[in-house]
Amino acid sequence: MLARIPFFGDAHMLVRGHHERWDGRGYPDGLRAHEIPVGARILCACDSYNAMITNRPYRAALTPEAALQELRLCCNTQFDPRVVEALERVLDADGAALAVAS
Repeated sequence: MLARIPFFGDAHMLVRGHHERWDGRGYPDGLRAHEIPVGARILCACDSYNAMITNRPYRAALTPEAALQELRLCCNTQFDPRVVEALERVLDADGAALAVAS
């Protein structure tokens, strides 16, 4: 859908690739590691973090610390380890970011 909207330019590739996995078991293209656009890898980690710290109808939100632990556990399989490290540094540098779910 986004590819048809000129305003979004190449952003559609980031959206398309954000369900790819670092180990290649994602979708829609089965890309792995550095084949996945870096913006899509960043979007994947940030979207996953946000989903974990947000209440859902089927479960309560995780604490920010628990969400970061889950991201760390899934490094090298689901997430690019360098992206998770960078996200953690950003969240640590902005203490308010860790309090989002509180």
